[in-house]
Amino acid sequence: MIITDVQVRHFLSTTRRHSDSAGHAHPGPPHQVKTSILTIRTEDGHEGHSFTVPEIVRPHLIDKFVRTVLIGQDHRDRERLWQELAHWQRGSAAQLSDRTLAAVDVALWDLAGRALNQPVYKLIGAYRDKVRAYGSIMCGDELEGGLATPEDYGRFAETLVARGYTGIKLHTWMPPVSWAPDVRMDLKACAAVREAVGPDIHLMIDAFHWYSRVDALELGRGLEKLGFDWIEEPLDEQSMSSYKWLADNLDIPVVGPESAGGKHWHRAEWVRHGACDILRTGVNDVGGITPALKTMRMAESFGMDCEVHGNTAMNLAVCAASRNCRWYERGLLHPFLEYDDGFDYLNQLSDPMDAQGWVHVPDRPGIGEDINFDFIENNRVT
Repeated sequence: MIITDVQVRHFLSTTRRHSDSAGHAHPGPPHQVKTSILTIRTEDGHEGHSFTVPEIVRPHLIDKFVRTVLIGQDHRDRERLWQELAHWQRGSAAQLSDRTLAAVDVALWDLAGRALNQPVYKLIGAYRDKVRAYGSIMCGDELEGGLATPEDYGRFAETLVARGYTGIKLHTWMPPVSWAPDVRMDLKACAAVREAVGPDIHLMIDAFHWYSRVDALELGRGLEKLGFDWIEEPLDEQSMSSYKWLADNLDIPVVGPESAGGKHWHRAEWVRHGACDILRTGVNDVGGITPALKTMRMAESFGMDCEVHGNTAMNLAVCAASRNCRWYERGLLHPFLEYDDGFDYLNQLSDPMDAQGWVHVPDRPGIGEDINFDFIENNRVT
């Protein structure tokens, strides 16, 4: 029961995803990236794991804060351990980010599931064992045959519907695309997708994050005519007042916040001030499974849906344990990539989807990842 070690291992993994100068993913040739696995170990030999990026688990953060809080403690006391880490964020001069809290919290949940030989979503209290998925399309690009034109989006949407998706979310063009952003081009892409898939497929959009109020309003009103399910992050989320203004002036549901800090506390303020119609959470965004569940339950108490940002097993577990989440975000997707190829450090997908668009939650112990530990050891780097 008692935590005796916290370990971070770095390894090389091959991917065809490349980040542009604004951090958005696009397809490209295979290349290697450094990935990290955080492992929490107990005195009786049980382990819990979570994957992250090296910057999130730097030695200073692990030694100064994570090990200080965790070593010698009962791993089952997840709430208390999360609260103590969150308390240290102020004393860390903001170095201890919510992403680090998330990596630790996920590993603690994974440890609990593996120790009891139970899936995490069952430990939380499962609502379902399958979740409807929407295909989350990558940001637009300038690649011929990729996502360079509205017609490209339409053709790819047809491919996704044939694969089984009953919902599709567009990420439209953003800098550094040479001519972006452009509200009218966004609406052309949305119209092309609606025409391609017909009226019965659910559509959403995650647009340029720094549009003005006027541009966001124009975009939202255009989406209303196209029958979209929601509009997501068209404005800087640091301005909650702007989102309240947008929600007051649109009929289409406004979803948020996604990238704004403040965990579940700040999301409660969005609900109180009417700044969104659908709340948003995500394991990495709010600091772990523990606060993501707090956000979900808080939204439910106000009769609101709360949609989960991002894929992977940790977010799927939150979706499976919640009634007021309608979708699982599966992506990011692109015509030049095959999502179902998965990751080379996992033996199989954590979010397999059937032909009817349902993602089935793995029944494996922990958060549900089938980790290839041999691959990790064979590709370790300092």
